[in-house]
Amino acid sequence: MIDRHFSADIFHVKYLPTWLGVSFWWLVVQLLPYKVLMALGWVVGKLMRRFAHRRVQIAEQNLAACFPEKTAQERAALLGEIMDSLGKAVFECGMAWFWPAWRLRRVITLKGMEHIQASVDKGQGVLLLGLHFTTLEMSVKAISMTGALDGVYQKHKNIAFEYVQNRGREHLACGGVVINKRDVRGMVKRLRNLRAVLYVPDQDYGRDKSVFAPLFNISAATVTAPSKLIRLGKAAAIPYIVHRHSKGYTVEVLPPLKGLGEGDEVDDARIINTFVEQEIRRCPGQYLWVHRRFKTRPEGEPDFYKLS
Repeated sequence: MIDRHFSADIFHVKYLPTWLGVSFWWLVVQLLPYKVLMALGWVVGKLMRRFAHRRVQIAEQNLAACFPEKTAQERAALLGEIMDSLGKAVFECGMAWFWPAWRLRRVITLKGMEHIQASVDKGQGVLLLGLHFTTLEMSVKAISMTGALDGVYQKHKNIAFEYVQNRGREHLACGGVVINKRDVRGMVKRLRNLRAVLYVPDQDYGRDKSVFAPLFNISAATVTAPSKLIRLGKAAAIPYIVHRHSKGYTVEVLPPLKGLGEGDEVDDARIINTFVEQEIRRCPGQYLWVHRRFKTRPEGEPDFYKLS
């Protein structure tokens, strides 16, 4: 769980730029209407494409590998959507952490919560599987506002920002908690207490924590933690999706993933990656393509992201 021991160290002078930045961020998302924030996000996205050279290169490499059937022009257009979406995420994160409930409810439609309730009614906790779409923070907030979800966090080197991050994620959580992603025991305990615990399994967590399974016809290191959590927590595995549209966001909790937790870790990884690819293909422009998803390679394969 979160270490709730308050430390005055977060107010050390070296964190002054962090507090100034967060204060400005808070002010912007509180004062400006949604459509203006999205327009500003579009501008930020254009700046990212212009100046975040390495991240743009990573996205280009990912798109070329995952969508070889697309022309160079089609991938360039998709890259533009991706960077625009990434810019909007800067403000969406602030909205999720700082907005009051009434503002969030005006832009979020939540569907499918009956799938979580059905599992709880059967005496099962829920491992809620999300994906790294740029709208992730908004989707997590939508579900946590119902009181049904416990989130996860990764410790941040900047303790002032970590404080803001964790408080933001607990904001409006209605009894939900935020758990350190390394705290397996804490997650299992919450699952056995019939809670829904968020896990996002679609990034590269390294060779030691993964098995290889195909994703877009590429061997991808796929984390095995969901298999362990489902087994130890005696939980159902339920995915959800989120899409941004012109009026806000639709978050939909889906039925349990068939077969997940019934085979070995490789079988589970294949099931997860099949779902991940399916949902990315539905909305590729809102996915986090700037992550080095294929960094870990099978023995003998070259560096996927090495620049020629």
